[in-house]
This record gives sequence, structure tokens and C-alpha cells, in this order.
Amino acid sequence: MSLAPWLQETWRSLAERLANGRLPQALLLSGAAGLGKRGLAAALAAAALCENRRADGFACARCRTCLLLAAGTHPDRMQLSFEMRDDGKTPRTEIVIEQIRKLTEQLSLSSQFGGMQVVIIDPADRMNPSAANALLKTLEEPSGSTLMLLVCDQPSRLPATIRSRCQRIEIQPPAHEQALAWLREQDISSSDAELALLAMLGNPGRALEALGDGSLKLRGECSRDLLALRSRHGTALGIAEAWAADRPAERLWHAAVLVRDDMVQLLRGQNSTLGLTGTHEIPKLAGWFAAANRSRELLATQVRGELVVLDLLHTWQTPRSS
Repeated sequence: MSLAPWLQETWRSLAERLANGRLPQALLLSGAAGLGKRGLAAALAAAALCENRRADGFACARCRTCLLLAAGTHPDRMQLSFEMRDDGKTPRTEIVIEQIRKLTEQLSLSSQFGGMQVVIIDPADRMNPSAANALLKTLEEPSGSTLMLLVCDQPSRLPATIRSRCQRIEIQPPAHEQALAWLREQDISSSDAELALLAMLGNPGRALEALGDGSLKLRGECSRDLLALRSRHGTALGIAEAWAADRPAERLWHAAVLVRDDMVQLLRGQNSTLGLTGTHEIPKLAGWFAAANRSRELLATQVRGELVVLDLLHTWQTPRSS
């Protein structure tokens, strides 16, 4: 197994602590999506269960436990994520208490191989309050042979009581040159890599995804729509309907990033690409940036997406009077 270059230092530290028996029983792996924390968690889980770790700390991929891990049948490796709803057709959007109770029952049994029991909860920040409270009891009275790996993008959503019982490992975006070099290793041209990194706030994993899933095209559409609204060449209702019908949360994310980038340009004395007139608009634009992020979170609720987007675009169209 290989990890991205910006994860190597973190891996060496974790592998050394695992080898010396000094690894905490609960780790919270956090950071933006696309930086590799899930791969890091999987590598650490495999290493913890491996019977013959390599010199670099990674699992050997050949021993009995590694073969079971590869087959997905290792009894001491547990993972919690979204289960299917009772209808069996759609996945839940949160981790529920029944899953934690089942996990607690499994952990009450001895390890089947006499080693560690490893649990990955991902995304941990999507546990509902009841599930989080139930997990807290397990964290308060951990078994000596249990390793809990909580993985999430937004650790602030976790209760403080959960966070305080885990050692946090936060994955930071790499330096621009390192991110650019990594993308070039994936056969991405320098020009495309630069554009994708700009669009994805320097996140190389998301930049690579954006180059393959149409996200950059979506960003361009959002830029044109915001400029059209600002110059009165489009209607908030028409654009809101289009955004709500096609990847609305991603469009709001792009819109927020575009506004942020434009504010930076204005502060540097550069021309706006979204039709802004000067630095005097920056305070209200900062408010719109925050509102766009709040609206994106609202889309995960039962609120009608079209109404959420429409309200936001109305404030963009008339920022001076908002």
C-alpha cells in the first residue's frame, strides 16, 4: 500500500508508535475530503492487524490476517458507515444508535486471533446524537486491545466529549509545489493541474477528481451565472431552477469559492471577474460567502433545494440593498 507524499511524515509517526505499543486507543483522523485520510486509516488498520509488518510499518499483504483483510472477512476488523434504511432501497444519511450497540456487543467478545480489534467509523461526524452518546461510553471504558479510528471531514460536528477522548490527527493540504508534482505524476498537464488546484483550494485529491468528473466545467457555469445575474442578463429564478436540478451542493461550493477568489483579487487591486465594482463591496460579499456555505448545509435537510438556492441568488443579484 502506498500513501500520498504529504502523508508520509504522519504515517512514519503512527507506524513508529504502533510498533512501540504507544498508539492511543482512539484516533480522530480529520481534514478536507481528498487529502487521503481514509487511505491512511485503512493502512493503519491493516498494519495493526498484520502478523508480519514490513520495515516501513505497512502490512505485509501476505500473512493470514492480511489475506482475510483483502477478502473483507477479518473478524477483528469492523467498519461503521451508512446502512440501508428499513426499505432496503436507500442508504441512511447518518450513523444510528443500533449500529453502535451492535459494535459494542462485538467488542465485548475476545479477539478471534488473539490480537487487536480495529474499528473504523466513517464518517464519524454523521453519527446522530444518540449514536454519539452510545459511543462515548465505549470510549470512556476502552478495551486494552481495541483501536478506534474515527474519520471525518468536519470534526466540529462531533460532540466535544467525543473529540476530547480521541487524539486528533489533522491532515493539512500540501504545499503547492508538492501538490502540483503529485498531479503531474498522475499524467496531468501542468496547466490543467494549476487550474484544478486553483478551483479546489490547493487540494490535490479533489483537483484530480475535478479533472475527471466535470467539476471544472461546473465551476465555469457558476461563474457565468453569477456574472449574468450581476449584470442583469439572467434571472435568479431561472438559474436557481437549473442549479437545484444538477449538483446543487457542489454548485454552491463553487459559487462560494469564486466569490472568495474575487474578494482576494479586489484586495490585490486586480479586476473582478464577477462584475464587482470595488473593495467597498467586500464586507457584504464576505457575508454572502458565509450564506452560501450555510445554504449548502441546508441542502442536506428536508428544505426544498430550489428555494434555498433562489433566496441566496436573490441576495447576490442585489447585494447593495441586502
